[in-house]
Amino acid sequence: MKWSLQELNKKESVTFDTTFELSSDLQKRDPEILGISPIVVKGRVDASNGIYSLTYAADYCLTMPSSRSLAPVDVPMTLNVAELFTTQAYFETHQADLDADVLFILDKDLIDLTESVADNILLEIPLQVLTQEEKQTDVLPSGTAWQVLSEETYKQMQAEEEQVDKPTAFSQLDGLFD
Repeated sequence: MKWSLQELNKKESVTFDTTFELSSDLQKRDPEILGISPIVVKGRVDASNGIYSLTYAADYCLTMPSSRSLAPVDVPMTLNVAELFTTQAYFETHQADLDADVLFILDKDLIDLTESVADNILLEIPLQVLTQEEKQTDVLPSGTAWQVLSEETYKQMQAEEEQVDKPTAFSQLDGLFD
C-alpha cells in the first residue's frame, strides 16, 4: 500500500485497515525468522504543511527459534509505530525549525506502508525467545564438554577463580628465607 504525496496533500488524511503477507520478504532479510502470520495493520497517514505523519498498529505472530534449544516458538507481537516524513526540499528550506533525528527524508514522492511495516518488524525482533517449558525451568543446555551458563553463574565462577588465583600478602613471602 503506497500513497503519493500529491494524493496525501489533497486528502490531508487517509485511514487504512489492511492485511499483509510478508513472510518470504522478511525471511530473506532475516534468516532466523522461521515464519510469520499475516500482519493486520490499522492506522492513518496525515499530511500537514509538508510533514507527513504515519501512525499504525500491527498485530502478527512471529515464529522464531528458541534461544536455548532452537525449537520453533510462536511469539505474538503488537507493534505500534509513529513516523514522520518530509521531502528533501521541504527539509532544506525549514531546517532550522525541524529536527532531523525524528524525521525520515523521502527519496521518492511517496510513502510505502509495506516497507515501513517490514522495517519495523525487523527492528522489533526479540533477542530472547523461550518455549513455555524453558521459561518455567532454570535448566540450561549442556553437552559432553560444554554447558550454557547464565550471566550470573558466569560472574560467580569468575569471582571464585579470582579468589583462588589471587595471592595474599603473606604468600608472596614464601621462600624468602630459603
